[in-house]
Amino acid sequence: MSTHDYTRRDFLKAMSLSAASVAVPRALFARTALAQERPNVILVITDDQGYGDLGCHGNSIIKTPNLDELHSQSTRLTKFHVDPTCSPTRSSLMTGRYSSRTGVWHTIMGRSLLRRDEVTIADVFSASGYRTAIFGKWHLGDNYPFRPQDRGFDEVLVHGGGAVGNAPDFWGNDYFDDTYWHNGKPKKFKGYCTDVWFDEAIRFMERNKERPFFVYLTTNAPHGPYNVAEKYSKPYTDKGVPERQARFYGMITNIDENMGRLMERMRALGLEENTILIFMTDNGTSAGDRAGMRGQKGSEYDGGHRVPFFIRWPAQLSGGRDVPRITAHIDVLPSLIDLCGLKTPEEVEFDGTSLAPLLKGNDKVWPDRTLLVHSQRIEHPEKWRKCAVMTDRWRLINGRGLYDMIADPGQKKNVADEHPAVVEKLRKAYEDWWADISGRFDEYCEIILGSEKETPSRLTTHDWHAREVPWDQYHIRRGPRANGFWAVGVARGGKYEFALRRWPAEVDRPINGAIPGGKAISATKARLKIGDVDVSQPVPKDASAVTFRVKLRAGKTRLQTWFTDENGESRGAYYVYVKRLP
Repeated sequence: MSTHDYTRRDFLKAMSLSAASVAVPRALFARTALAQERPNVILVITDDQGYGDLGCHGNSIIKTPNLDELHSQSTRLTKFHVDPTCSPTRSSLMTGRYSSRTGVWHTIMGRSLLRRDEVTIADVFSASGYRTAIFGKWHLGDNYPFRPQDRGFDEVLVHGGGAVGNAPDFWGNDYFDDTYWHNGKPKKFKGYCTDVWFDEAIRFMERNKERPFFVYLTTNAPHGPYNVAEKYSKPYTDKGVPERQARFYGMITNIDENMGRLMERMRALGLEENTILIFMTDNGTSAGDRAGMRGQKGSEYDGGHRVPFFIRWPAQLSGGRDVPRITAHIDVLPSLIDLCGLKTPEEVEFDGTSLAPLLKGNDKVWPDRTLLVHSQRIEHPEKWRKCAVMTDRWRLINGRGLYDMIADPGQKKNVADEHPAVVEKLRKAYEDWWADISGRFDEYCEIILGSEKETPSRLTTHDWHAREVPWDQYHIRRGPRANGFWAVGVARGGKYEFALRRWPAEVDRPINGAIPGGKAISATKARLKIGDVDVSQPVPKDASAVTFRVKLRAGKTRLQTWFTDENGESRGAYYVYVKRLP
């Protein structure tokens, strides 16, 4: 069986579990002594915080006392690498596989959707009797079958898209007193976003303290926009730090405060000793300290993808120790399977490897490795685009530049001409890797319409396949003349209703109406095209939506919409709500 044919259904079948629903039936797992001895796992990942954005890594400006304490207690992977941007990193964390192999090589354009046949870390923990939860940022799909509740998570509290305020997010969210998606339903919360994520994670931990749990605590901070209470940013502006960076650092200070609350609650509940606590970030810094590295978020140089990784497990791992071997996001899932004694079928082919020997100090026979990352951020990946081939010593950048990381950690001097044999060897490694991961680059990840698991489906511009994608609510307000198509799959043939909107349903403003800070449009005709259906109708005055009812056949297809004015200028419907009719 090939990896491409291996689906979540196969995984659950291999575990002798029912695949009739997304969630794994918990009744199939007895509360054995072994289950009780298994460690809990809390994986904390922050957004756009770089290696140098921590006091314990030499930043003399930022204050992170709780993370500094965790650093002192942890085994630290000091050469740990991720992808240069967020969705790709998260897909590798979820699967233990290279991001582009999983269908994720961008953060928008339908290329941030994790292929439905990938087995996730939550699937694996669920199959071993763990309760699973996510709090914060998902960014691997906002529609069925890509949502976290479709991918093995029991408890889900997330914002939409890749950041608070993106097009899929609940309209008007600004980090304070926002509405988030709780198990698929919008729910209003009081407080700052990061505080909410930690509050709910702590409550989940308290409810499940008598059984093993896996918590994926994934903050949207310190990703922009850099919104934070002044009490966190003012200490930095008072020191002369520029406003933008002061707010960025203030967001990290708030994260640090919440990490302190989390660790204290773990101690109070008696969970500290047998809980694996991981802290890491998803890519290089966006507004902070590069720690002497070249590049930042999005870069193929180390500043774009070398990040902190602390792991603390008092029951099994000695703290205060650095591991200076090259490691990566693809190693996290295989390592946790090993450390926690989880069930996993042999048919899942990981690109990563278990780091358990390194973490336990058995590194004398650790092999040399070659790892690869790249930053595509386009519709179809291009060979040699913004890539790094990495070993403990070398970096081959974009197939041409070679850097000796021992002599030149800042990657200032290209020594390719001095080491042609190394260049040739690393280029071959890339060629072999590309041939291996590129077999499905021409495929789309279809959003499924007409499933009972999501009704209605709420489609947004974030997932357009297009040259210009209005992925943020700021773009939507401006009403850009942009368009694209959604790759969709019709679950069942029959009659479907499509509601085309300029504003999301929670705003409920006229298509041609403006909102404060927004721009009005003057659409007179609406058009819907899906498969062999192509229909149009006038836009009624003051209508908030134009509704079409059409008959569809089951199968994969494309969906595209238009709002056109009297001058023939058009734009797509930024929001489309789809449901199957009885």
